[in-house]
Amino acid sequence: MNKIFLWAPCLDKVGTYQALINSALSFKKYSKETFLVNIINVCGEWDHKKNFFKKKEIKVVDLSFSYFKFLPKIGFLGSRFSYLIIFLISFFPLIKLLIRQKPNYFVGYLITLLPLILINCFNFDSKFVLRISGFPKLGFIRKALWKFFSKKIHKITCPSKDLKSQLIKLKLFDSKKIFFLPDPIINIEKFIDKTKNVNININNSKKDFFIAVGRLTKQKNFSYLINEFAKFSNGNQDYDLLIFGEGEERKNLENQINTLNLNKKIFLMGFEENVYAYMKQAKALILTSLWEDPGFVIIEASMCNLFVISSNCKNGPSEFLNNGKGGILFENNKFNELKNSLEKFCLLNDKKKMVLISKKNSKKYTLFSHFNYFKNILLS
Repeated sequence: MNKIFLWAPCLDKVGTYQALINSALSFKKYSKETFLVNIINVCGEWDHKKNFFKKKEIKVVDLSFSYFKFLPKIGFLGSRFSYLIIFLISFFPLIKLLIRQKPNYFVGYLITLLPLILINCFNFDSKFVLRISGFPKLGFIRKALWKFFSKKIHKITCPSKDLKSQLIKLKLFDSKKIFFLPDPIINIEKFIDKTKNVNININNSKKDFFIAVGRLTKQKNFSYLINEFAKFSNGNQDYDLLIFGEGEERKNLENQINTLNLNKKIFLMGFEENVYAYMKQAKALILTSLWEDPGFVIIEASMCNLFVISSNCKNGPSEFLNNGKGGILFENNKFNELKNSLEKFCLLNDKKKMVLISKKNSKKYTLFSHFNYFKNILLS
């Protein structure tokens, strides 16, 4: 049996957080005892999921004491400080864990320097697999470090073919080590359960609505969405906009909505456990992110037969939407681009045909598909 350790000290419930959970579930469900998955609880970030993992018979390995709640989680400097603390506290416990447990594979879900340093400085038996999501910003020093550390990396996985191509062009890694691995976004059983017999009521409104889903951060670019929707609404009063998520930009977005006098048209809905229910009744999903890889939410929307209007940002949306055949793509942050795309959507006659194209692409992002891709990568 192959023992796999998963490392992802997530500070927030980002896409990586759900990707790791679903990856562990996929191996547990489909591996037929070929693989034994363990999740490393680095600083207590998985404490709240221990009962869940226990029910699923997935082992959680505590690396050290729990200090997660004391770490800053908002902002660039706060997150970098937190990862520095994690690095310093985890250094020796991780060495001890790798020596004692001897996993066959160590999978790093976040680009943190610690596993890379350890795998190069010590002769561990474990094969190191690095998941890279989103094209990293690389200065001269970081490039040199990556090139040096990359020699002992066993495999590198990317959630989009676009990112794989970009990494190959960098020539920092052996191209033969880089693989496309679709994230396990769709848990079919959970999806069916969450989309059956669900009714919603939006402030007693009978209007049609668009939805947007994501953390309220600058990356998701909701400020641009609000401005463009305001212009669209001037000539079209038939639609509302629902934005789901929480984050540090919430106050700024509230002020922007109030300034534009759109608090009866645009609603910040907060975090929603079952956003699928809204996807089933919305007219379209709007994604305005500055980058994605390829974007969990557009895949979930496609599974719900929901039309997707997406920014043509790096690493994924265009690839997933077949360069615009499976949805509408627009150039981000350009004046009137999204407004024009919303108007185009209202006039489209072949929406169902386009949705079928994106839904077909979403099937490679199921747990079963992910397991088969990952198994073949590890054993190749």
